[in-house]
Formats: sequence, structure tokens, C-alpha cells
Amino acid sequence: MLVLVAPGQGAQTPGFLTPWLDLPGVEDRLRSWSDAIRLDLVHYGTNADADEIRDTAIAQPLLVAAGLVSAAALGDIVPGAVAGHSVGEFTAAAFAGVLDDTDAVRLVRKRGLAMAEAAAITETGMSALLGGDPAVSIAHLEKLGLTPANINGAGQIVAAGTLEQLAALNEDKPEGVRKVVALKVAGAFHTHHMRPAVDKLAEAAKELVPADPKVSYVSNKDGRAVATGDEIVERLVGQVANPVRWDLCMETFQELGVTALLEVCPGGTLTGLAKRALPGVKTLALKTPDDLDAARELIAEHSA
Repeated sequence: MLVLVAPGQGAQTPGFLTPWLDLPGVEDRLRSWSDAIRLDLVHYGTNADADEIRDTAIAQPLLVAAGLVSAAALGDIVPGAVAGHSVGEFTAAAFAGVLDDTDAVRLVRKRGLAMAEAAAITETGMSALLGGDPAVSIAHLEKLGLTPANINGAGQIVAAGTLEQLAALNEDKPEGVRKVVALKVAGAFHTHHMRPAVDKLAEAAKELVPADPKVSYVSNKDGRAVATGDEIVERLVGQVANPVRWDLCMETFQELGVTALLEVCPGGTLTGLAKRALPGVKTLALKTPDDLDAARELIAEHSA
């Protein structure tokens, strides 16, 4: 059984969309979405530098657009389940038919703007903890006033909070943690710092008429497969200020009988987690169009 997944913020790198523009129709789709959200996705995916695409309001629609065009390049596929990490949940909602592609890009643009505004209130950020016991790490983070914003499984937890709190974490790592790595994000996402963004996203979501998912949609909130479009959109709104439980998502993949996991562009992060947490499951990350043939082979072997 194949699971199709979409990465979250921080996966972007300068120029990562450049090779995808050589595929028929990709630039036209990107320019159409750019017009819809008044943001030049082609420029930001090709010529912008790392600081420009670190901006939350730019990174989020850019990542969703990248996921959608890379998945479309695979042709018609019917995975056994879909999921996304944080903003990748919007990409997954489009994969599942809950939102059409343009609505997904429009909504995530509003999400990014609202979260950027919330992040500007207080200087905050996120850092990944590599290694250690999750229970020990979570207790230590709470002692420092930090939130375990992403519990990713495979020994990885992401802490979020003020820059001062994160500096204290660098000086006082939890027992067993090998390394603390600052992430390329501009705020403490999935924490109480993002509550001002929730109301704005909820208002924007009222304009949508979501469909029920055509395939199993696995939610970050609790790893549960969600059956209705209305509930998926409700969870998309709430997850801005709620922790990401990717560990529970991977547990659900196992329960569903996953045999292969395919991560859309800019892939790598989620396949890395799956390699450690889902032994025996084949993984593939779409980084450039050069990966498409291998991806199609994986799909043919593992699709129902």
C-alpha cells in the first residue's frame, strides 16, 4: 500500500523549482496560481535567495505549489492514503480531493500571511532535537518554557518558543540529545504564539465548500484518518496552534498496511523519518524530475 506525503516548512531551498519548469504545463500552472494569490511563485521557486523564501508568507504557498506540480507530473495515481507535515496537510487535502488546487494555494497563502503577522508579535523560532528519549526531552522542554511543537517520531522532536528560550535549550540540552538544530522557519509554529492566526484562517475557510476525501486522509492532530471534508478543514485551521503528531501519523500508516512511502517535492525530510521509524517500507523522495521514473515504478509496484 502506497502513502503519498507532502513536506512542511523548512524543506525549501533556493532554486528548487527550477528543473520542474522544464516539464510541460508546470510554468503555466505556477503563473496561474501566482495571479490568484498575487505572489510570483516562479520567481521565488527559481531566483529568490534563502532569506526570501524563509519568509512564512512566501514559503507556505511555494511548498504547496511545488507539491502539487510534482505530484501532477506523476500522472493519475490513487494512493492508499495521503498525509502532510504541517503546511503539507494543505497539499494532502488537495491530493485527497477535499480542496481543489487553486483553493488550497489561496488558503495557504492566507495562512502564511496570518502566521507571519502572529510571528512578528514576539521573536520566536523552532529547533529540532536529534536523539534522546521523547519523554525525557518533552519534560525538559516544558521546564524551559518551550513547546514540543512537532513530535516527529524516529527520535526527533521540534521545540518551539522565544529566541531566548531556544538559546537556553542550546546551552542546556535534554539528556541523550545529540544535537539541537535551528530550523529555517520564522516563528514558533504550532504553539500558543500562533493563536492570532487561527481566527483569520477560520474566517477565510468559511468561503470553502470542501468535498469528502477520496482516499484516506491522515491528520497531524492525532494520526487519525478523517472521513469528512468539513472536519479536515476544521483541523487545518486548528493545527496552526496545535502540535504536529507525525509520530502518530506513521503509526497509522503501519496500521493501514503501508509498504511504500512517496514524498513529493521538495522531498527528503519525511522519507528520512520513515527510513528510521518504518523499517521494511520502501521510500522515495521527489527532488527533481530525474526522480519521476523511479517514482512511477514505486507506484506501479505498491498501488492497489
